[in-house]
This record gives sequence, structure tokens and C-alpha cells, in this order.
Amino acid sequence: MSEKLVGRTKHGELTLDQLASIQPGMARLMEEVAHRYSLMYYACTGGNWELGHHELKELRGLFRIGATTRPKYAAELEAFEREYLTPIDGAIAKKDPEAFMLAVQKGIAVSDEVHRRLGYPFIRYRLPQRPPDHLDLGPGGEA
Repeated sequence: MSEKLVGRTKHGELTLDQLASIQPGMARLMEEVAHRYSLMYYACTGGNWELGHHELKELRGLFRIGATTRPKYAAELEAFEREYLTPIDGAIAKKDPEAFMLAVQKGIAVSDEVHRRLGYPFIRYRLPQRPPDHLDLGPGGEA
């Protein structure tokens, strides 16, 4: 007799299929990717390179989740990470504002092309015109 795999919480049980069905799709992940990309941009341009680096690490984690939950996009996500996020990481490590701006702008331009190629030409990411108010994005606070 085979048993059904379940996860238990204080609220009840969830089957493995139920857990799989609630994993985030690309729309949910890309909303957070856009948010983190914006935070990274404004943190680094404000001189808070440490926060910018943190946000970039979070972006990479979101890409890994996307590649896992939506394997049909894995190659695109891995290529984007390698070709566009890695140069951003290098610019952040060097605290090089010019290299950072160039890498960020290339990433944004290519994201439009990737969306078009995948059948979503109506998705065109743009940086918000203003940084968010909920974080201090300026320098300082280093450990």
C-alpha cells in the first residue's frame, strides 16, 4: 500500500502536488526581480554598495527559483544571469559607478529583447523615476 506524501502544518496537511502547485510562477517572481533590480540600482547610485550587492544576491536567488519552478525558462535565466548580472556584480565589487551604469542599462535593454523573444513583447521594464522611500539608500552602515 503506497502512502501519499504530505506536509503537515498546524493548520492541516498539504500533498506534494498541492505544494508544487503553489510555487511562484514567473509573473510573481518577475515582480520581485523588478523591485530588487530597482533597489540595487538606487542603492549603488546612492553610494550604498553593500545594499546594492545584497539586492543583487537576492536577484540571483530569484533567478534560481524561476529556473527550478519554470524549467522552460532556465536557459534564458542562466544566460541573463551570466551575461548581465555578473558584470553588474563586478562593477559593484569595484564600486565603479560608470561600469555599473553601463551594465545596468545593458541588462534593461536586453530584458526587453528577452521578453519579446519569449512572446511577451508588452513587458518592458523601466527603472522607477524615484527611489523608494522605505529604505536609506545612501552610504554608511557598513559592518
